[in-house]
Parts: sequence; structure tokens; C-alpha cells
Amino acid sequence: MNKKQVFLAMLASSLIGGLIVLIGISFITGADNGSNGFGYGKGNAVPTSFANADEAPRNYIVPEGVNFISASRKIVPAVVHITNRAEIKANSSRWSRMFRGESRFRQSTGSGVLISGDGYIVTNYHVVEGADELEVRLDDNRRLPAELVGTDQDTDLALIRVKAKDLPFVEFGNSDEVEIGEWVLAVGNPFDLNNTVTAGIISAKARNINLITSAENRYGIESFLQTDAVVNRGNSGGALVNLKGDLIGINTAIATNTGTFSGYSFAVPSILVKKVMDDLLEFGEVQRGLLGVTIRDADGVGTEELTGVRIVSVSPGGAADKAGLKEEDVIVGVDGKQVKTTSQLQELIARRRPGDNVEIDYKRNGNEKGTSLQLQKKEALVVVNNEVPELEMEGIPLTYEINGATFKDLNPQIKKFLSIQEGVQLDKLTDGAWKDSGVREGFVITKVGDEDIKDLEQFQKILDTKTKDFFIMGKYPDGEKEYYRIAW
Repeated sequence: MNKKQVFLAMLASSLIGGLIVLIGISFITGADNGSNGFGYGKGNAVPTSFANADEAPRNYIVPEGVNFISASRKIVPAVVHITNRAEIKANSSRWSRMFRGESRFRQSTGSGVLISGDGYIVTNYHVVEGADELEVRLDDNRRLPAELVGTDQDTDLALIRVKAKDLPFVEFGNSDEVEIGEWVLAVGNPFDLNNTVTAGIISAKARNINLITSAENRYGIESFLQTDAVVNRGNSGGALVNLKGDLIGINTAIATNTGTFSGYSFAVPSILVKKVMDDLLEFGEVQRGLLGVTIRDADGVGTEELTGVRIVSVSPGGAADKAGLKEEDVIVGVDGKQVKTTSQLQELIARRRPGDNVEIDYKRNGNEKGTSLQLQKKEALVVVNNEVPELEMEGIPLTYEINGATFKDLNPQIKKFLSIQEGVQLDKLTDGAWKDSGVREGFVITKVGDEDIKDLEQFQKILDTKTKDFFIMGKYPDGEKEYYRIAW
């Protein structure tokens, strides 16, 4: 082969190679224009603009049903930063006297969610508790003073308001429709990091973590949505939303041994939130109806039923008592909704108001039954529980007063309700050793020290011998057991 032939062969080879490259580039470019190249199939195109406002929005393909961008854009402008300032009260210490005349404040922060365009904000009670001043910072960095509209310690919720108009706000979603495993977003201000969004799933529903219920607050309602979305200090009062951007809960607590997120967070479900907010707006306080029962989960202990809510005791004259419910009945449904746990029952009843009629499905000795009852006010139930008619027994004093406390013998109703035969009841309380101990009116004393209390006469004789501090034990009319130290 001469030189001319070699040159032509090399030229032909180069042309063919270049043609192959051009065809390949054209093929790849065409594929990019036609699909996302990752096999997701149909997706959601979401325009997103960055720092340069003059740039044209860029489109991102997000798998259908996992569109965090759309939900975030909807909710972030409606979440606010709340600052709680409370004046530190002066005391008599030398240090405080040096600064007399100067106001000192403690400051804490949290989150809130705008639920109306005219400035109403839902948050947690513990975010605004004890505040002398409340300041709200909006998403556009405006800082506005806020007024407290109302609070509800039973659900750890509060309603506040700023004076502004045309504000972005979030729509309430239906927390009953939330499914375990569903994607959710938590939005708030953890560690003062404003407008922070985290994602997770619903891990459980109707979760009770004994956060709100206590000896001081026996009517606490805990039926939390549990998620694994990261929540930390400062997120309290912030939003939990679904992927539509609808509010399904108010972030309230975390499970932690360290003070920071350890895997699970808890939110008050939106249906309960909306009911509380409606009450606070209309009445200034929550209208809560009660069944008049002491309950616990029916987990096979003391009953054959493995799920449902077992009635431990029934308040005489209460709603359940009037409807014919009895001890050891197991509630399995409310207004057609299945009930498996006490937290579910508490939430369903907490959504209703005094005077509302409620349909109760229950089991008695394994047989399914149903009844209708009318919910009562808390105050009415307390009156019923504390009604102790005067006993007119010859030779026995009707009352016994000592150190600011007045005691009575037990009436048959209280004995039956608490399943006891002996004891005395604290009827009235004024300043003195008894009040200082923390005991409340209505308390039924069954023991003083190691001695069982039989009646008022014996109780008086025992106390007449006391010359130093002693302990008392007993129950309140709702069945709560307590003991107190009386500093004589």
C-alpha cells in the first residue's frame, strides 16, 4: 500500500469515528429531554428559584407522593417564632438588693402556627406559660407583640394573637385519616434555628407518654401522634403537616434521656387542636365533657377482653352511672369509632362538649351492649363526688376541726364508690398544717401512720395524741391514691 492509500484510509477512519460520536451525543440528549433517566416514571415538576431573583426557576422532578418541596413552601410562611419573657421576681438577697430598680427577665423561645389570616396562632401551653411579654417573629422577620387569648393545660395547648392582617396561614387537616407509615414534615425553630423543616413518618397513633397527666392534673389528655421526624427544644408549638401541607398536629414533646432528639417526637392531633382552639376563641376556656369513670386499658388483666377500656369505677350520679354503665364493663366504641386504648377514648371524649350525647359500645361479661349518655361538666362531677351528707348518729360528733381542717365521717355513697368500709373525709380546708401539706378538700383518710382509721371518733382520739409530724394515707373521690406528711 502506497502513502496515498494509507492517508485515505486514516481519513476515512477518522470520519467514521466522528460520525459515531455525533450520533451518540444526539441519542443521549434526546433521552434527557424525554425522561428523568432514573426510571421513576411519572413525576411532579416543581419550579424552584434560588438566591438570584433574576434567574428563571429550575424544574426538579420529584417522585409522585414524596413532594417535600411543595408542602414546605406551603407551611413555612405560616410557622412563627415565639419569645416568652417573664420578669424575675425580686427577693431579699443581698445580690438582688444591689440591682433593685432594674427589671430582670428570663427568656425562652418556641414555635407557633398561624391558623387565620388575622393573626390567631396556636402553640403549646408550656411555650407561653408564665409570660409577662410575648413576642412573635413572622417568616418575613416582622416582630409583633402578642396577646394571650386562652390556654388549656389538659392538652398543653394555647391560643395567642398578633394584630396584623392578610397573614399566611395553614389549613387544618384530618388527623383521623393519618396512617402509620405516612410521610410527614415537622416545622419549627429548634435551638433558635428559624424555619427548620424535618421529615419522617407516622410511627404510632394515640400514644400516651404520661407527660401531661399528673397528681396535679388528673384530667390531662394524651393521644399523641408519634413520629420519627427530628424535633428538638424550640420546636414546641410548631407544625406537623402531611405532604399536602395540611396541619395534622402540633409538635409538643420528644422521648429523650439527653434533652435532645433521640428518635421519636409527639404531636397533639389536629382534630383535638381545632376543638380546643374553637372553644378558646368562643368561650375563653375549654368546654370539656366527662364520662364520670375511672379507666384503664383492658389488656386481659382483670377481664377477658384483650383490647378496649375497662371501667374500674363509676362516679355516683355521673354520666356513665346514669347510662347504666358499671364497674368491669369494657368500652369498645364511641359514636361508631372503635376504641382499643384509654388514650383513644380520652381523645374521642375530649372532642365533645358538656351536654353532648354520645353513643357508647361496651362489653359486659363478654356480651356486646350499647347505651347513650350525656356528657357532664367537670364541676358537676366534682360536686357529685364530694357530696357527703351529714350523718346524724347519736353520740358521734358530726364534724371534727383541727389546725385549719374540718373532717366528716364517710357516707355510704363514698364507701361504695371507693370500695372501702372505713375512714374519714376532709370536708373544709383553711390555712394551717393540713393545707401546708398539699392535701385537698375531699380527701378520704384511711390510715394515720400505721393505724387504720375506722371512723371520726377514733380519728379524733388518734390525732389528740399526736405531738410531732406524721403521715396520712388515703384516696380522693376519683380513686387517686396519695399520702401526705403533716407537719404538726
